[in-house]
Amino acid sequence: MESAKPLATHQPLTLSTKLAFGAGDLGTAITANLQVFFLLVFLTNVAGLNAGLAGSVLMIGKIWDAINDPVIGMLSDRTKSPYWGRRHSWMFYGAIPFGFFFFLLWLMPTTNQWLAFAYYSLIAILFNTFYTAVNLPYSALTPELTKDYNERTSLNSFRFAFSIGGSIGSLLLALVVFQAIPGQQQQYLVIGAISAVISIFPIYWCIWGTRARLKANEAANPMPSGTTLPYLQQIRLVFSNRPFVYVMGIYLCSWLAVQITASMIPFFVGSWLGLPSTDYTMVALAVQATAMIMLFVWSAVSRRIGKKAVYVIGMTLWMIAQAGLFFLQPGQGILLYACAIMAGFGVSTAYLVPWSMIPDVIDLDELNTGQRREGVFYAFMVLLQKVGLALGLFLVGQALNFAGFISTVSGEPAPVQPDSALLAIRLAIGPIPTVFLIVGIVLAYFYPITQAVHGEILLKLHARREGQS
Repeated sequence: MESAKPLATHQPLTLSTKLAFGAGDLGTAITANLQVFFLLVFLTNVAGLNAGLAGSVLMIGKIWDAINDPVIGMLSDRTKSPYWGRRHSWMFYGAIPFGFFFFLLWLMPTTNQWLAFAYYSLIAILFNTFYTAVNLPYSALTPELTKDYNERTSLNSFRFAFSIGGSIGSLLLALVVFQAIPGQQQQYLVIGAISAVISIFPIYWCIWGTRARLKANEAANPMPSGTTLPYLQQIRLVFSNRPFVYVMGIYLCSWLAVQITASMIPFFVGSWLGLPSTDYTMVALAVQATAMIMLFVWSAVSRRIGKKAVYVIGMTLWMIAQAGLFFLQPGQGILLYACAIMAGFGVSTAYLVPWSMIPDVIDLDELNTGQRREGVFYAFMVLLQKVGLALGLFLVGQALNFAGFISTVSGEPAPVQPDSALLAIRLAIGPIPTVFLIVGIVLAYFYPITQAVHGEILLKLHARREGQS
């Protein structure tokens, strides 16, 4: 009977479990997407911060995250709860504060620039703490739900279908609010309040929908025993895992391209192309809708040609779209949407492939160290996601400030931007993200864990557990 226990992990995941797991990324996707597309615009054009201070607000939160993320990852690895388990307890208690502090990001408590800078910096720190408490343990559920190489890709297809669905929903909400409510300050306040409430409930759906599967897997495959390693030693072991370093590089490059492009779309569409704000929301919708559809296409294709090949194809299509954006001229609205749809083909692989690689890296780490440390590995992935967002917005803010970008004063018409600022916007929408995409392709080429290699890792792990039992 002992030899049959590990097989429980290989039972196919049910549709309800996949849907519940996917729902766990809905709320964090809504909040992250609204930050990407609107927070820099809100801070400069509504709250009145200059572009340099606005870009610095999120960098301060991410400096805190550099400490916060690995700590929460390790604590979630060590958490023991007889009912909620290692991951669900963090999600359960962190969901409501996560929504509350997101809402506070969109308040405007003062018109004093430095007081506003201090307020938004503090709220960014608190919000990102609870974002980590929810999203990091959630991300670490993937390898705990299934060991199958291809099923992990399928599972992440559901995750990012909900993620991109949340992104699309947040943009549609913004579109409706912008048209229905007068006044920018009131618009963002309503968007923040509705999104904060909506973001909380899917987290609890995920908890209850995946609990039975996790309990069955925990009973079939108890966590490896052994002394928990000290903090710094765990960090060293994580970064000595060569495939993980490649995945981190792949993800950081593709995510920086996503964040820089997304944060520049409002400025590119409004200041360079001269189109109304509803157009940049529609452009974002075109990208996200295409990416959502392509998730399941790429998941099927990866079964035939592998994850690396899918990533390279997606990035190549995306680079063509970035080049098209750089050469766009005012009045070329149709070509703008064509580029947005092509970019969506590549953006979907930036979501899907790196997150499908991480569980395989964790299996290799268990083979090498005898410990399961999903929390530590996912901590650095979540950290990279947030650093990508913050670094992208920080670089954009600093570049716009250096190029002479003129912030809009609340209640006054948008100013005419100087040629230097317009050039900075075009460079940030085209060539700069392309450089990151090229680096990501090079790193993907050297990534060593193929399906065959992963199969060997699982066989060795199975043999070790059989020997222990």
